[in-house]
Amino acid sequence: MGGPKTSDPKTLRRLAQNREAARKSRLRKKAYIQQLETSRIKLTQIEHELHRAKAQGVLLGGGGLLRNQGHPTGVSGLISDETMFDMEYTRWLEEHHRLMCELRAAVQEQLQENELQMYVESCISHYDQMVHLKSTVIKSDVFHLISGTWMTPAERCFMWMGGFRPSELIKILSSHIDPLTEQQILAVCGMQQSMQEAEEALSQGLEALNQSLSETINSDAFNCPSDVANYMGHMAIAMNKLTTLEGFVRQADNLRQQALHRLHRILTTRQMARCLLAMAEYFHRLRALSSLWLARPRNDI
Repeated sequence: MGGPKTSDPKTLRRLAQNREAARKSRLRKKAYIQQLETSRIKLTQIEHELHRAKAQGVLLGGGGLLRNQGHPTGVSGLISDETMFDMEYTRWLEEHHRLMCELRAAVQEQLQENELQMYVESCISHYDQMVHLKSTVIKSDVFHLISGTWMTPAERCFMWMGGFRPSELIKILSSHIDPLTEQQILAVCGMQQSMQEAEEALSQGLEALNQSLSETINSDAFNCPSDVANYMGHMAIAMNKLTTLEGFVRQADNLRQQALHRLHRILTTRQMARCLLAMAEYFHRLRALSSLWLARPRNDI
């Protein structure tokens, strides 16, 4: 005699669907790991080429130029550090969009926490890459970074020292991470408070730097340009003060990076996934608003 039936057709169908979903998840994980390895190899190759170019004196700091091997001479064969950053940022955005699509699909599929964690960590790692990219352009031309020309107009409205304010980000995300435990609420509120205090300290430092730099440039010492040594001495003082600006922007980037990592430690994996998706959607809307603004009809007067 055959064994007793323990599952009806609906249950069997559901089990088959679960097995298929698990199989697809394993395939996605395998493809993701392979892609990470490919990206790591490409990054190593690029870094090797850059180091070799620097050793040959082709890549110069401070807004220097990188000579493209395909164009050994001529303007078309030269790429500035700023242009390289803009190109890398464009590629970063494309990769960010892909990661967000994968994360959204993973959330919708209700993956287990340990599976979802892989997607969340890859997204946070991608933000870490942005900090690394910006640290390079800070050294070559910090003014390019804080000008925001590499971002869309609407995004520039909310810029603070080359990026967003971490405390404002937490405020934006707060409606997407409910429900929170009492312990989580206290941790998030404490984190937001500490971020605001750090932001205020940096803003005050930047304001003091601007005032000091203005006073240096407005010094009576510049009224006698014939005294070249005195003139250049005060210019050197002003230059030293500008290097402080690099430190402020670097600290602001570190603060942004800390905010994401601290949120990740406070929240559950699923809450953090929702936060990342909400943040991506917020900046996507700002970029969409910028596109609409730039495409708006203009009436010539």
